[in-house]
Amino acid sequence: MNTKTISLNDITIRTELRAGDIGYVTYLHGQFYKKEYNYGIEFEAYVALGLHEFYKQYNPENNRVWICEHEGRMIGFLLLMNRGKAAQLRYFILEPEYRGIGLGKRLMELYMEFLKHCKYESSYLWTTHELYAAASLYTRHGFKLTEEKPSDAFGKPLKEHRYDLVTSGV
Repeated sequence: MNTKTISLNDITIRTELRAGDIGYVTYLHGQFYKKEYNYGIEFEAYVALGLHEFYKQYNPENNRVWICEHEGRMIGFLLLMNRGKAAQLRYFILEPEYRGIGLGKRLMELYMEFLKHCKYESSYLWTTHELYAAASLYTRHGFKLTEEKPSDAFGKPLKEHRYDLVTSGV
């Protein structure tokens, strides 16, 4: 696929979950993180459990999904999960062919708008030390690295990173 001919106008972003979405997001994470970072099935199971938790407590008033589609196929995903006064950013993924066209930036803008709309006092996310481009995107939006811990939870040794953003409910 030639992404040079794809613009953000070609991609639709919906905010409602549909049948098949949870399974497909789990699949995308399992496939891409194995191929790109050699994560094991442990990571896929972690994603599945987190998406199940999200679905069980889902309320569209203070939780949100952004599902990116191109030509009827899911090509990206992000969610905001209510954690009381804080929101957690989770499961941000874009198919490789759709990176570099501004879609990640657009999803972060939508995330930040909803975060402010809901008046969350803060937001946080967990990622790993290997995801440099993602960390750069988060820090450009005000997130700060606040914690680092060694982990082998995803089938290989790595460092988990926590990023926090204080919004003061504004």
